[in-house]
Formats: sequence, structure tokens, C-alpha cells
Amino acid sequence: MPLDAAQAPSIAHVLTEALPYIQRYRDQVIVVKFGGNAMIDDRLKHTFARDIVLMKLVGIHPIVVHGGGPQIGEMLEKIGKESKFIDGMRVTDAETMEVAEMVLGGIVNKSIVAEINAHGGQAIGLSGKDAGLIKASKLLAGDSDAPDLGFVGEITEINVEVLKYLAFGKFVPVIAPIGFGDDGSTYNINADVVAGAVAQAMTARKLIMLTNTAGLLDKSGNLMTGLSAQAVDDLIADGTITEGMLPKIQGALDAVAAGVERAHIIDGRVEHSVLLEVFTDSGIGTLIE
Repeated sequence: MPLDAAQAPSIAHVLTEALPYIQRYRDQVIVVKFGGNAMIDDRLKHTFARDIVLMKLVGIHPIVVHGGGPQIGEMLEKIGKESKFIDGMRVTDAETMEVAEMVLGGIVNKSIVAEINAHGGQAIGLSGKDAGLIKASKLLAGDSDAPDLGFVGEITEINVEVLKYLAFGKFVPVIAPIGFGDDGSTYNINADVVAGAVAQAMTARKLIMLTNTAGLLDKSGNLMTGLSAQAVDDLIADGTITEGMLPKIQGALDAVAAGVERAHIIDGRVEHSVLLEVFTDSGIGTLIE
């Protein structure tokens, strides 16, 4: 069917608007944290995979870090185990850790890899244990009275060499947020934290985090963007940023402080949200710089 002549200028504008961004980000790393509804809605999974494949084909080097909290919760429910959270972090005993590793490193990771490959990409799935990708230690609360989170880890080292080899080659690394300790322990690490750490280690140009909201909202529900580190600190202090948004914001702040040019928290419920953020003038969601 021929293109409607009336639509042609607007379609051409959208296509040409992408050109300067392709030029700007060619040969650069962009880290994308994949989570929320985008991981469980089939149409959103398809459009996300197409976005990643297109980025790779135009010379950008995407690295995907994924979550899987709802899937872990579903599996725990099946075995009759309750999920518990403290400040957005899952309390992870030994049994929960086994389930988390099975779900994150197996079911979820391979599903994302298969989706990207089905759209013409060459994704390769990794957990932090592969090639010593993510070394971690037990996350210890500063307050001695704070509850023990169990096998929740904090990152001590990222193996940059393996990521460079894959990402600057023809592959798209897809990373499950599992770490390993010097004592052989396995650790569950918040995916937002892993995404931020990978962006720092790879000196990414952008860190993009998909979530289930339009971005960071103020207390009246209005979208906020163009935020500085000080502005974010103030929002944490006054209680605007709480619970599950805390790890996202902290990962974004740490990445920007370490040299990542920009961090974005965007609405993963919007089809092609990654492309809209990378290749358009206005972008979507909350910008932190």
C-alpha cells in the first residue's frame, strides 16, 4: 500500500531526527535496565527487543541488565514462601537465593536472549558468575539494629574486559543480577544497582532504566526531569523518593557521579520507549545529569 502523501513529511521528520543521535552515540555504550511491565507484556517485550537490535545495527553498543522481581515472587508463592522487602531490597535467605538464581539466571535471562535473537540480534546471556563478571560481598546495613537482608550483595568489582569483548564485538550482553563472593557465596543484587555499576565500569554515555511509571513523580504526581544530584538528595530527604524507586535513583546518581553523561528513568509501558529516549529531541521520562 503506497504511503499517504499527507503523512510523508511527518514520517520523514521522525526518521531524520534520529540522524544526529546515531552520529553522537555510534561506538558508544548505552546500558539499559529492563524491568517492570516491559518484561511481562509480550508486545512490550517484542518492541524492546527490536529497539536493542536497531541500536546495535546502527553502531551503538547496548548492554542489557534485567530484573525479575515479579517472576521470583511468583515462584516463591508456588512453593509457599512469602516475599519480604526492606527499602526496595528483597530479603534473601538461602532458599530464596536458590529460587532467585534459577529464575534470574535461567528462565528470565534466556527468555530475553531468545527475544533479541528472534529479531536478528546476537544476544548472549550472563550472570555475575560467568567469567567472574560481578564480584560481590554481603550487603551490611550501617545500623547494627537493622534487619539482616541475607544473601543480598553489594558489588565490589565488575569484570570490564569480558563486557568490552562482547559489547564492542557483535554481541549484546544480557546480564542477570547475580554476584559471587570470594568465599563462594552467591548473592542477589538489585538490578538497578547492577545497571548503574555496569554503566560506571563501562563509562557508558547513557544509563536508561525502564520502570512502571512515567518517570520520577513529585508528591502531586507530576513528572520531574532535568534533576541535579542535589535536587535528588532533597527529594529523598523530604520523602518524595521512597521504597522501590530508591535503588533506581541511587544507581542513576552513582553512575552520573562516576562520569556517565546522563541517566534516564523512563516509562517501560510505552512501546519503543528506549528508541524514543535515545533517538528523539524531547525524549521521555526523568533525566538526571
